[in-house]
Parts: sequence; C-alpha cells; structure tokens
Amino acid sequence: MSVADNNNNAYSVNGAEPVVLTCVDGSRFTAAVCDYAAWIAGRTGAPLKLLHNIERSNVPAVADLSGSIGFGSQEELLEELTALEQQRAQLLVQQGKLMLQAACERVAQAGVERVEACQRHDSLPESLVELEDHIRVLVLGIRGEEHGEEKQGLGSQLETVVRSLHRPILVVNQAFTRPQRMMLAYDGSEAAGKALRMVADSAAFRDVSCHLVFVGDGEKAETLLAEGSEELEAAGLSVTANRLSGKTVEALIEYQREHAIDLTVMGAYSHNRLRDLLMGSITAKMLLNTEKPLLLLR
Repeated sequence: MSVADNNNNAYSVNGAEPVVLTCVDGSRFTAAVCDYAAWIAGRTGAPLKLLHNIERSNVPAVADLSGSIGFGSQEELLEELTALEQQRAQLLVQQGKLMLQAACERVAQAGVERVEACQRHDSLPESLVELEDHIRVLVLGIRGEEHGEEKQGLGSQLETVVRSLHRPILVVNQAFTRPQRMMLAYDGSEAAGKALRMVADSAAFRDVSCHLVFVGDGEKAETLLAEGSEELEAAGLSVTANRLSGKTVEALIEYQREHAIDLTVMGAYSHNRLRDLLMGSITAKMLLNTEKPLLLLR
C-alpha cells in the first residue's frame, strides 16, 4: 500500500484495470465509505483506490494592500502571508496523508489486498472526470467534511459529481451494513436499464435478494417487471417483483422501510435539466429522504 501525490497521471492500479474508487476526507461518513468500498472490492475482486482531494482555493493567498498600508510594510506583510499560505498547504497535504493511511489500514483489515492511495489537487468533480475511464464504481459520502456534523442536506458538489460521471456511484449515508436485500427501481429508461444490467452482471449482488419495483399503473408496468425479472433470474438472482402506486419517491421510501431494504439501485437524473428544475429531481429527492445507501447510474 502506498500514498502518492498524483496531479496529472492516469488513474489505474497495475495498468488499466478498473478500480473501486473511494473519496476520503474528514467527514463523519469516511469510515462507512471505506467499509462499503471494501465490501464491493471484496465481492468483485477489483482493486481499491483511495482518493484524498485537496481543493484549490479560489481566494488569493495575498491581496493588493498598497492603498491601505505603506510600500515597505506591504512587502513585509506579503512575505508573511505567503509563508503562512505555504505552511497551510503543507499541513493540508500531511493531514490528507494521515487520513489515507488510516483508510488503507481499515480496508486492509476488511480483507482487501490490492489497495492504493493518492492525493490530487483540483476540484473534486474535475478530478473524478479525469479519472472516469478507470473507475469501476465510485463510493463517496452524502456530505463532505465542509458540512461538519450536519444531519440533513446534500454535499455541495454531490449533484455535480453525479451529473458529470457515467459510472456507478454509491452514495453512503449511514454506517456499514452488509447488504442482504436491495431494491431496484425500474422504469424502462436507459439509466434504469443500465442499473438492471449492472446488477445482473455484478458478482457483488449474487446472494443479495433483489426487489424489482415499478411505480405506476398499466400494462407497461407488468411487461417491464416481467422482462426485468426474467433477466435477473437468468443471472441467478432471487427476485421479488412488485408494482407500486402513488408518488414515486414516497412509494419507494415506504417500500424500502416496509421490506427492510439495505441498498437501493436506480437511474440518476434525467437529461432534461429544465424538467428537473420545474418538477424537482427524483434523484435529489431520493438522496434527501432515503435512510439507506443509494447506488446511482446515468
């Protein structure tokens, strides 16, 4: 296991093998994020990589104070400010390395053998877009360290990350619980189809009971549920298919609670931002209201 400072290099372990990528910071979800990532890596045999991202500051380290203080005083103050900013940057790097070291030890204790860690210096969405081709699954907390101990709301960059990537993203919002029952929300859309095929193909879900649900009425519901069930059962999964009624988010949350669902899988965000703005995104509402981790695909 190693911690590397990685600003521009391609993201891979032993070549181009896709990794389970895990975002590590100082948030209260970091331990759970590591545990879920270790579970996925252990089930799939994929290598695990831990990422600590240091955001570039948009605030200049020093300012033009020539109008407020004398030139001699300004030069001396600027030197002190520059030194403080450099010291701060060094401390952030060291703090991140300590976080990564602790995370490496945690996932190793969970049995993951192929573990690597790195730091990057960029905005989180930009870092992840650069790494996208090498990601098998991304695991991150619902809120980052900048949100402290807040118990509600979404991370400031979460929606941007989900909209930017076309890889499975597991959003963690609780301590780790080994998934035994999952709910796959299926509506026949392209994203939902990707979610269904991922569940069917992934070794992670082989012994996880799958509840395939459709919210709505009519023959379309029965047809989609039948087709989806057939594909999942052909892959060897145990499937329970149900048609739900009512408003989508409320119906999914109620079903999740009634059936003790440990993990929900669904397509993420439509391509129509105007529709999302006017009607409200089902993805965002699910993220805000679900009490269990959400695995999203676009």
